[in-house]
This record gives sequence, structure tokens and C-alpha cells, in this order.
Amino acid sequence: MAKLSETSSKLVIFFTICSLFVSQSTAAFSIGVNYGTVADNLPPPSQVASFIKDQTSIDRVKIFDANPDILRAFANSDIPAVSKLSAAVSWVANNILPFYPTTKIHRIAVGNEVIATAEKTLIAHLLPAMKSLHAALNLAGISSIQVSTPHSLGILSSSEPPSSGRFRRVYDRVIFAPILEFHRQTNTPFMVCPYPFFGFTPNTLDYALFKPNGGVFHHATGINYTSMFDAQLDAIYSAMKRLGYDDVDIVVAETGWPSAGDPDQTGVNMDNAVSYNGNLIKHVCSGEGTPLMPNRTFETYVFSLFNEDLKPSTSERNFGLFRPDLSPVYDVGILRNGQIAIDLSNPPRKDDVS
Repeated sequence: MAKLSETSSKLVIFFTICSLFVSQSTAAFSIGVNYGTVADNLPPPSQVASFIKDQTSIDRVKIFDANPDILRAFANSDIPAVSKLSAAVSWVANNILPFYPTTKIHRIAVGNEVIATAEKTLIAHLLPAMKSLHAALNLAGISSIQVSTPHSLGILSSSEPPSSGRFRRVYDRVIFAPILEFHRQTNTPFMVCPYPFFGFTPNTLDYALFKPNGGVFHHATGINYTSMFDAQLDAIYSAMKRLGYDDVDIVVAETGWPSAGDPDQTGVNMDNAVSYNGNLIKHVCSGEGTPLMPNRTFETYVFSLFNEDLKPSTSERNFGLFRPDLSPVYDVGILRNGQIAIDLSNPPRKDDVS
């Protein structure tokens, strides 16, 4: 989430963990959560692990930092350093092999919204780092861990209508075509961070929250979009298709809505957070897909697991589904003992979305 200043000149390689704790789900899709730790009051990782496993239907966790208690000493990494194969081999030996497969690491994401940093050195080393880590994993005999990198929607130069979506000029052929070719060759997903929260106006709030609305009609395609989230994903898909890579899967690396904010912030309250995240989960699990990608589910990571009290603004501190004492800020159907818990083997229909 570039607007929340998660990036820096030295970008942490973070991990998406598949069934870090024994997964009970056999569904073909997954709802995950971003486990940020920009706070000084969070419970121990072991307690968090037990809580997620025993009391929620979350089956994937994306970890931003290198807290040794979370993954037992995973270390921070500088993207230019691991762009060299020898450094990547050493990094995998030190930070993956001691913990895998006991810790079921599903994906290594190199950096976070690197293109949004506009730092030429980082951008130039991004794909080489991804390739080196993939090669290092193969040399270690590991073929099940994917390598990718998340992108903000700032990578687009055009997104309206969604069918006209295109990557930023020059970057499209020089940066994104090679990255997408890597994903095609390695059968890994293109990761994006769509945030309707950052794109809505007072007049489009229901459109952003998946609530009933008149929609936005696009004459070029005859499509009436009733969800900003779908429009954002379809703009990404159109940009990929324009380069010939519409066969590459898309993963939603981050999305969410804060439950509290400053008094002058429009649309920031508990009810809207419940509506967005609850309707999001139902929508991505429904199998309906989007107008340009019908009949698809999307591996999706809600931002975030906890409210993080060291973030700089009120809304940034209140994206969490849970408080540090593990009590829910609100329930969106992921609590196993909740009245509305979602059965991931039998997802709700879109008719159930409110």
C-alpha cells in the first residue's frame, strides 16, 4: 500500500505463507490476511499462529517483516544484493532451507510496490532478483515456492474504462512485459494491490463498498460495472492482455478498508469496513469473477490482521480485523465460532452480499 509508506530504499523480501499452521481448507481459492507488525502491543507470534489456526478460516498469511519469532530468523534483504545468483543461493540456504517444509512457504514476494518508489536502481534490479531467487530455489531442489512481487494500481497510465487499461508508457515494454514473461514461464501470478478506499468519492461510496448501486456504464464494451474492485482488476487484466499476457493469473496481494479515521475523513467508519471486507470476501469466493474475467476466483489477502498503533495516521492504524488482544474489531465471517462464519468449501452466492 504505497500511500501508507511501506516502501523504503532497502525493501524487505516478505513471505506469503500457505498453511503456516495446518490448513483445514481444501477449497480451490483462498482468503488470506496481511500480518503487519508496525505496533508495540501485538501478541507473540506463537499465540497468533494458534489463534489463526483454531479460531479463523484464514488459510494464508502474508508477512511483511523479518521478525525472527515469526519465521525464526528470516532476515531482511536488499533487492540489488539478491539479484546476484550467488547471493540468492546463500539467502535461500540461510533463510529458507532451515525452515522449509515445516514452515509451508508458498511464495516469496520481492519488495512491495517497487515500481511506485520510482527508484531506478530498485526497479532495474527487481526482475533480476526474482529470477535469481527462482533459480536458487530450483538449485536447492524446491519447486513449490513461487516468486513474485506486488504492484500498486499506480503502474497504470489508463484505467477508465477498464477495457482501456494500460501500463505506464515505456514501463509497459521495458519493465512489465519481461516481468509477465517471467510469470508465464514460471507459472506464477502477477500480484496487485487494488484499494477502492483510495479511489472513491462521496458519490461513488456504494460502488466502492460492493453495495447496491446504479453502476458505471461503459459504452465501448456495454458493461455496467457495479463494483470499483472489479473495475480495478479488469483494468489490470486489460493492461496485461494488451501485452499478450492475459493467461497469467492475478493475485490480490492487499486490499482493505479502515474502521476508524479522522473526523473529516469521508466514508471511514466501522459500518463501511464491515461492508467492504465482508462483501469482498463473499465476492472473490463466489466464483463469478469480473466482467472481463468471468467465472474466476481470486486468491486475496485482506489488509490487515491487526490494528497497528505505530502507523502515522488514524485511518492507517485502523485497518485491522482484530485488536492486539485478539478480539475482533468486527466479524466478516472468518471466525470459526461466528454465527456467519464462511464455509470455504461452499462459498456464498452473490445474492448474499449486502
